[in-house]
Amino acid sequence: MKKIIIAIVIVLVLMGIYVFSTYNSLITLNITADTQWKQVESNYQRRFDLIPNLVETVKGITKQEQAVFGDIAEARTRYSGAISADDRAKAASQVEGALGRLLVIAENYPELKSSDSFQTLMSQLEGTENRISVERMRYNEYVRNYNLKVMRVPSSMIALIFGFQEREYFNADEGSENAPEVKF
Repeated sequence: MKKIIIAIVIVLVLMGIYVFSTYNSLITLNITADTQWKQVESNYQRRFDLIPNLVETVKGITKQEQAVFGDIAEARTRYSGAISADDRAKAASQVEGALGRLLVIAENYPELKSSDSFQTLMSQLEGTENRISVERMRYNEYVRNYNLKVMRVPSSMIALIFGFQEREYFNADEGSENAPEVKF
Protein backbone atom coordinates (compact mmCIF):
# COMPACT_ATOMS: atom_id res chain seq x y z
CA MET A 1 0.00 0.00 0.00
CA LYS A 2 2.85 2.33 0.85
CA LYS A 3 4.39 1.76 -2.62
CA ILE A 4 1.09 2.65 -4.29
CA ILE A 5 0.84 5.91 -2.32
CA ILE A 6 4.45 6.77 -3.20
CA ALA A 7 3.75 5.98 -6.87
CA ILE A 8 0.62 8.17 -6.81
CA VAL A 9 2.54 11.02 -5.15
CA ILE A 10 5.32 10.72 -7.75
CA VAL A 11 2.77 10.73 -10.58
CA LEU A 12 1.01 13.75 -9.04
CA VAL A 13 4.31 15.60 -8.59
CA LEU A 14 5.30 14.84 -12.20
CA MET A 15 1.87 15.95 -13.42
CA GLY A 16 2.19 19.12 -11.33
CA ILE A 17 5.62 19.81 -12.79
CA TYR A 18 4.22 19.25 -16.28
CA VAL A 19 1.25 21.56 -15.61
CA PHE A 20 3.47 24.34 -14.24
CA SER A 21 5.97 23.87 -17.06
CA THR A 22 3.26 23.95 -19.71
CA TYR A 23 1.55 26.94 -18.08
CA ASN A 24 4.84 28.86 -17.97
CA SER A 25 5.55 27.89 -21.56
CA LEU A 26 2.13 29.18 -22.65
CA ILE A 27 2.71 32.44 -20.76
CA THR A 28 6.13 32.85 -22.39
CA LEU A 29 4.82 32.15 -25.88
CA ASN A 30 1.87 34.50 -25.38
CA ILE A 31 4.07 37.34 -24.12
CA THR A 32 6.58 36.73 -26.91
CA ALA A 33 3.80 37.09 -29.47
CA ASP A 34 2.59 40.29 -27.73
CA THR A 35 6.12 41.69 -27.74
CA GLN A 36 6.55 40.86 -31.40
CA TRP A 37 3.30 42.63 -32.23
CA LYS A 38 4.63 45.72 -30.43
CA GLN A 39 7.64 45.51 -32.75
CA VAL A 40 5.29 45.50 -35.75
CA GLU A 41 3.47 48.53 -34.32
CA SER A 42 6.78 50.30 -33.73
CA ASN A 43 7.60 49.92 -37.41
CA TYR A 44 4.11 51.10 -38.34
CA GLN A 45 4.78 54.24 -36.29
CA ARG A 46 8.05 54.74 -38.15
CA ARG A 47 6.15 54.45 -41.42
CA PHE A 48 3.54 56.95 -40.25
CA ASP A 49 6.31 59.36 -39.23
CA LEU A 50 8.08 59.07 -42.60
CA ILE A 51 5.07 59.46 -44.89
CA PRO A 52 4.27 63.13 -44.05
CA ASN A 53 7.95 64.01 -44.52
CA LEU A 54 7.96 62.24 -47.85
CA VAL A 55 4.79 64.00 -48.97
CA GLU A 56 6.13 67.41 -47.93
CA THR A 57 9.44 66.73 -49.70
CA VAL A 58 7.62 65.77 -52.88
CA LYS A 59 5.50 68.90 -52.60
CA GLY A 60 8.65 70.95 -52.04
CA ILE A 61 10.42 69.44 -55.02
CA THR A 62 7.39 69.89 -57.21
CA LYS A 63 6.87 73.46 -55.98
CA GLN A 64 10.54 74.29 -56.51
CA GLU A 65 10.58 72.87 -60.03
CA GLN A 66 7.20 74.34 -60.89
CA ALA A 67 8.23 77.79 -59.67
CA VAL A 68 11.48 77.90 -61.64
CA PHE A 69 10.28 76.09 -64.73
CA GLY A 70 6.95 77.89 -64.57
CA ASP A 71 8.77 81.23 -64.46
CA ILE A 72 10.97 80.17 -67.39
CA ALA A 73 7.97 79.02 -69.45
CA GLU A 74 6.04 82.19 -68.64
CA ALA A 75 8.99 84.42 -69.57
CA ARG A 76 9.52 82.50 -72.82
CA THR A 77 5.84 82.86 -73.68
CA ARG A 78 5.99 86.58 -72.96
CA TYR A 79 9.12 86.88 -75.07
CA SER A 80 7.49 85.05 -78.00
CA GLY A 81 4.36 87.19 -77.74
CA ALA A 82 6.20 90.45 -77.28
CA ILE A 83 5.75 92.92 -80.13
CA SER A 84 7.91 95.82 -79.10
CA ALA A 85 11.58 95.77 -78.23
CA ASP A 86 10.76 96.97 -74.72
CA ASP A 87 8.39 94.06 -74.18
CA ARG A 88 11.02 91.63 -75.52
CA ALA A 89 13.68 93.09 -73.28
CA LYS A 90 11.43 92.76 -70.25
CA ALA A 91 10.59 89.18 -71.23
CA ALA A 92 14.27 88.36 -71.77
CA SER A 93 15.09 89.79 -68.35
CA GLN A 94 12.43 87.55 -66.86
CA VAL A 95 13.95 84.52 -68.61
CA GLU A 96 17.41 85.46 -67.38
CA GLY A 97 16.10 86.01 -63.87
CA ALA A 98 14.40 82.61 -63.89
CA LEU A 99 17.51 80.95 -65.31
CA GLY A 100 19.60 82.73 -62.69
CA ARG A 101 17.41 81.29 -59.94
CA LEU A 102 17.74 77.87 -61.52
CA LEU A 103 21.55 78.25 -61.57
CA VAL A 104 21.55 79.40 -57.94
CA ILE A 105 19.50 76.36 -57.02
CA ALA A 106 21.89 74.14 -58.99
CA GLU A 107 24.93 75.80 -57.33
CA ASN A 108 23.53 75.58 -53.85
CA TYR A 109 22.16 72.11 -54.42
CA PRO A 110 24.48 70.49 -56.97
CA GLU A 111 22.44 67.34 -56.96
CA LEU A 112 19.27 69.13 -55.91
CA LYS A 113 19.35 68.20 -52.26
CA SER A 114 15.59 68.19 -52.16
CA SER A 115 15.75 65.32 -54.63
CA ASP A 116 18.33 63.62 -52.41
CA SER A 117 15.99 64.13 -49.47
CA PHE A 118 13.25 62.50 -51.45
CA GLN A 119 15.53 59.59 -52.35
CA THR A 120 16.63 59.27 -48.72
CA LEU A 121 13.06 59.32 -47.47
CA MET A 122 12.04 56.80 -50.12
CA SER A 123 14.93 54.57 -49.11
CA GLN A 124 13.94 54.87 -45.45
CA LEU A 125 10.33 54.11 -46.31
CA GLU A 126 11.37 51.06 -48.34
CA GLY A 127 13.54 49.90 -45.44
CA THR A 128 10.65 50.42 -43.04
CA GLU A 129 8.31 48.46 -45.32
CA ASN A 130 10.86 45.63 -45.37
CA ARG A 131 11.14 45.74 -41.58
CA ILE A 132 7.37 45.63 -41.26
CA SER A 133 7.26 42.60 -43.52
CA VAL A 134 9.95 40.81 -41.48
CA GLU A 135 8.32 41.71 -38.17
CA ARG A 136 4.92 40.50 -39.39
CA MET A 137 6.49 37.23 -40.48
CA ARG A 138 8.14 36.83 -37.06
CA TYR A 139 4.87 37.66 -35.35
CA ASN A 140 3.09 34.95 -37.35
CA GLU A 141 5.86 32.48 -36.43
CA TYR A 142 5.43 33.26 -32.72
CA VAL A 143 1.66 33.01 -33.02
CA ARG A 144 2.05 29.66 -34.81
CA ASN A 145 4.26 28.33 -32.00
CA TYR A 146 1.80 29.55 -29.38
CA ASN A 147 -1.21 28.17 -31.25
CA LEU A 148 0.47 24.78 -31.68
CA LYS A 149 1.04 24.63 -27.93
CA VAL A 150 -2.57 25.62 -27.26
CA MET A 151 -3.96 23.04 -29.72
CA ARG A 152 -1.70 20.03 -29.10
CA VAL A 153 -2.66 17.37 -26.59
CA PRO A 154 -1.95 17.28 -23.65
CA SER A 155 -1.00 20.98 -23.42
CA SER A 156 -4.39 21.85 -24.96
CA MET A 157 -6.09 20.60 -21.79
CA ILE A 158 -3.94 22.85 -19.63
CA ALA A 159 -4.56 25.76 -22.04
CA LEU A 160 -8.30 25.14 -21.74
CA ILE A 161 -8.15 24.97 -17.93
CA PHE A 162 -6.24 28.28 -17.68
CA GLY A 163 -8.16 30.05 -20.44
CA PHE A 164 -5.48 30.28 -23.11
CA GLN A 165 -7.05 30.69 -26.53
CA GLU A 166 -5.68 30.62 -30.04
CA ARG A 167 -4.36 33.90 -31.38
CA GLU A 168 -5.06 35.30 -34.81
CA TYR A 169 -2.35 35.51 -37.42
CA PHE A 170 -1.57 38.74 -39.16
CA ASN A 171 -3.46 38.67 -42.44
CA ALA A 172 -3.29 41.31 -45.13
CA ASP A 173 -6.50 43.24 -45.68
CA GLU A 174 -8.62 42.39 -48.67
CA GLY A 175 -7.54 44.42 -51.67
CA SER A 176 -4.05 45.03 -50.28
CA GLU A 177 -2.62 43.22 -53.27
CA ASN A 178 -3.61 46.26 -55.34
CA ALA A 179 -1.24 49.21 -55.36
CA PRO A 180 -2.67 52.33 -53.72
CA GLU A 181 -3.39 55.37 -55.85
CA VAL A 182 -1.34 58.38 -54.78
CA LYS A 183 -2.66 61.88 -55.39
CA PHE A 184 -1.18 65.18 -54.30
